[in-house]
Amino acid sequence: MNLLVESLKALLFGIVEGITEWLPISSTGHMILLDEFIQLQMSDAFKSMFEVVIQLGAILAVIVLFFQRLNPFSPKKSPAQKRATWDLWAKVIVAILPSGVLGVLLDDWMDAHLYNSVVVALMLIVYGVAFILIERRPRVPTTTKLSRITYPQAFKVGCWQVLSLIPGTSRSGSTILRGILCGMSRPAASQFTFFLAIPVMAGASLLKLVKFFGKGNSFTLDQTVVLIVGCAVAFIVSIIAIRFLMDYVKRHNFKFFGLYRIVLGLIVLAVAAITAIA
Repeated sequence: MNLLVESLKALLFGIVEGITEWLPISSTGHMILLDEFIQLQMSDAFKSMFEVVIQLGAILAVIVLFFQRLNPFSPKKSPAQKRATWDLWAKVIVAILPSGVLGVLLDDWMDAHLYNSVVVALMLIVYGVAFILIERRPRVPTTTKLSRITYPQAFKVGCWQVLSLIPGTSRSGSTILRGILCGMSRPAASQFTFFLAIPVMAGASLLKLVKFFGKGNSFTLDQTVVLIVGCAVAFIVSIIAIRFLMDYVKRHNFKFFGLYRIVLGLIVLAVAAITAIA
């Protein structure tokens, strides 16, 4: 029965991860809120690892949905198309370098000093305001296709991705914002963000697993089941969320997400205040 209960909790975490990882509303903020009400009865080391490694399910969704576009070896592609795919991957690598280097160096410091409700709430609100202000100014995108994204644009997006190391910022939120400011259309910025997630989130998951096992931890049967359930649900829900976002950005802007972030940030602050008083 205990395993069943923990598996149901993992299912809820997977749903939240699958939705919030791709929408620019901060998966960390939602995970903190969910953890306030539904806590996994597992060790702190496992829970810390679980909340990151569950992203592997979300990454798999991107690979499945965009496999043809991401695969440079596809026999269905012409030589020119294969070169274009390699070029896209090169831009992804350029974009992940800043956060990749700083992420490894600052991971422990970030966990110790910034992973708290107040920081998450403030970042939710700050970026919510940023989305609203940016969308209030009409912009005509100069880059509407992935193939037209330049290396300088990719690097600028990558630099802003560094900001997502701060909990509550939202990796997709920071990269989409910078993409729009660089002249990308919302669909192009969103897709590029999805592709950046593959090496970034895979690297973050690998780092957490190395640290987890490096400290002498190992998976119990219950923990293995919980992790599999969380990843599987995150995968299924991510497919739905990604399809929704790609359809949404064709017709709408990000003002709604900005407002949502502000409201969520205020809720996180309220929950933190109530918890401190209690």
